[in-house]
Amino acid sequence: MHVKKDDMVVVISGVDKGKKGKVLQSFPKKNRVIVEGVNMITKHVKPSRQMQQGGRVHQEASINVSNVMLYDPKSKTGTRVKHDILEDGTKVRVSVKSGEVLD
Repeated sequence: MHVKKDDMVVVISGVDKGKKGKVLQSFPKKNRVIVEGVNMITKHVKPSRQMQQGGRVHQEASINVSNVMLYDPKSKTGTRVKHDILEDGTKVRVSVKSGEVLD
């Protein structure tokens, strides 16, 4: 996958198109990510020991990883990612727009 946990991403399609947020969780086998403040759903929760009141809880649902693009802080937009190998042998992600190392 081209995004990891704690990356800033931009949503490029869907109802939340244009929103920026941090990746909270990624599921590589399912090709899905959970982005902060994107694809909010309402879940009904029964009362329990942790939540005495119960009721409706708003939380993020997962979206397909193809609907997000990594945020480039230099150009302040979404960018595609290419992988390069440095001289010391480490693999890094590089922004296609600005050519800057993102890792």
